[in-house]
Amino acid sequence: MQRSLAFLPLLILFITTPGLAAEQFRYTIISDGDKKSGEMTVDQGDDGWTRTSYHYKNNGRGPDLAEEFKLAADGSFQEYKVKGTSTFGSVVEEHFIRQGSKAQWKSMADSGDLQVKGPAFYAPNSSTFASTSAWIAALARYKNGLPLIPSGTLRQSKLDEFTVQAGTRKERVQLLALEGLGLAPNFVWATTGVNPRLFASIYPGQFRLVPDNWIAAIPQLERRQNAAEHKFLSQLSKQLSEPLVELSVIRNARVFDSEKAELTPPSDVYFKKGRITAVLPAGSVAQESTVQIDAAGQVLLPGLFDMHAHIGPWDGRLHLATGVTTVRDLGNSNETLQQLIGDVESQKILAPQIIPAGFLEGESPYSARLGFQIKTLKEAQAAIDWYAQNGYPQLKIYNSFPKDILRETVTYAHSRGMRVSGHVPAFLKASEVVEQGFDEIQHINQLMLNFFVKPDTDTRTLDRFYLVAEKAADLDLDSKAVQDFIALLKMRKTVIDPTLTAFDFIRHREGTVPEPYSAVFDHLPADVQRNFRQADMKIPDDQVAARYEKSFQKMLDFVARMYKAGIPVVAGTDGIAGFTLQSELELYVKAGLTPAQALQIATRNGAIYSRAEDRGVIAPGKRADLVLIDGDPTRDIGDLRKVSLVISQEKVMRPDLLYRSMGIKPFDAKVPQVIRPAPGSKITRH
Repeated sequence: MQRSLAFLPLLILFITTPGLAAEQFRYTIISDGDKKSGEMTVDQGDDGWTRTSYHYKNNGRGPDLAEEFKLAADGSFQEYKVKGTSTFGSVVEEHFIRQGSKAQWKSMADSGDLQVKGPAFYAPNSSTFASTSAWIAALARYKNGLPLIPSGTLRQSKLDEFTVQAGTRKERVQLLALEGLGLAPNFVWATTGVNPRLFASIYPGQFRLVPDNWIAAIPQLERRQNAAEHKFLSQLSKQLSEPLVELSVIRNARVFDSEKAELTPPSDVYFKKGRITAVLPAGSVAQESTVQIDAAGQVLLPGLFDMHAHIGPWDGRLHLATGVTTVRDLGNSNETLQQLIGDVESQKILAPQIIPAGFLEGESPYSARLGFQIKTLKEAQAAIDWYAQNGYPQLKIYNSFPKDILRETVTYAHSRGMRVSGHVPAFLKASEVVEQGFDEIQHINQLMLNFFVKPDTDTRTLDRFYLVAEKAADLDLDSKAVQDFIALLKMRKTVIDPTLTAFDFIRHREGTVPEPYSAVFDHLPADVQRNFRQADMKIPDDQVAARYEKSFQKMLDFVARMYKAGIPVVAGTDGIAGFTLQSELELYVKAGLTPAQALQIATRNGAIYSRAEDRGVIAPGKRADLVLIDGDPTRDIGDLRKVSLVISQEKVMRPDLLYRSMGIKPFDAKVPQVIRPAPGSKITRH
């Protein structure tokens, strides 16, 4: 479900120039593996209009869009229209027109008008991304960038060029990085020459869009794009972090004891080569060669865990800026995840440490194309063997997994020493998977569905969202059915990964800011703010909105009741990196937990239930994953946004610098100086 602020480019097509002969172009979308998961058809009319039909479905959801646009003489949009439905079923309708210097637009998120001089390109809030091809051509003409409507500037740079082959076909292509939309570059393959157009759009390991007769070229494109992206990321890592291997001390810090969920008196915390060596009362005497960091009373937390991520290479800066130093990846391309783990361990890219979970899915029209898709117990056992041999501590079982081999699969995974978590496979209840040995269940909706599904309810469809939104409002949490379920979870010591923030979308209405992101909204780039205002769910009127709001509040209450009953909770997000974890902990506090209890969940619990107990606690021998906060998040959980310094993987990082590299306005936090013994230096870059 993860929402990306990078705004993954899905595909895009040919420029339409008035006067060209009518022509049609067809594209295929391939998910992980070789499964076709969508298509796009582009009709270039002799009337100057390009008409695009886009259909994409993966994991039982995806957009259906019909788009039209006409270009002006300077290559920008003269008029643009799109209609359809979003990934989760909300209505999409958007229109833009420019007449002379006046530009007007209306989308489901916003509307406005501007006086514009010279070339400027409208950036659709919802689209099939056919506009990307026109952007590529326009940017070839405007080398210094292209102003965007409503705001911003789009630029592109070339990272690679080669001749791609598929059978007897050859095409000279270039890899371009488009910057100015979202928090990370968008990478696209384009043709070369005077009038370049988009050739393919690749998101390594997950999404590949290519012309129908170029599917065989995907491995070549993906391999070269991976190399170019990682070179780009390696350069960022050197710019935005500084090695901190020698003996160092953080002085006068109020340390959060994650085992007791309380702050200690001021302390000096020593560390060297990535490990904590001593925790002493403030005022200790250090060696002259020690690197000094004066916390001046700031709160020192163990590095935070996001226990439900689907990490990509560009998420690292935002995770680290918000104090997330470890993520548990709960679903990814096996090849991509192995590469990411290797790149993090060798410090080639700036990213949190990764705890992998092996993804097991069945075969169906609704399958998520990640990890292994299996049909038989023998196939499941072979996949588990692969994950165990590669050091994965747990599995995640998904929606289409065959229920008739579930118990045997769980038993086999346990015999290999692995934990088992996941969604509740279709046509089962949460209580049944607990009884069959699940150690953990992901998502609050998967738990709530226990009370609503019937034997023929297919939870691989959007019903897994709409059913909870419709029915949770009326659920009696004091009923015997609910109390019996809570008792079962407690008896089995089943861990819960509720990802409450990920389900805020069931109450989010068009044109409004989602509540979990309201505190960071003004810090984000304008185009990202605009994207946030677009709703995901279809909420037709105030009555439905009130019902969905009540259902969301029941979810909060249910999580609090489970926690108070002694059921272990871990803090996962399945959403935007970094910011979502902060919001997730705020929701726990809103549900009735104390801020210190929420912090304990995101530190000690993360370490225990990811089997990463070398961290999560500030104590000698533990990893030096350390986060300084210019505030007291044990009293006000919102202070968690005031991260002043992050230390992890033998590096020190300033969140303000990380934020600025993504176009985010930094949060108010006094940054301590890192003072090195002469002839060393301080981290003073701006």
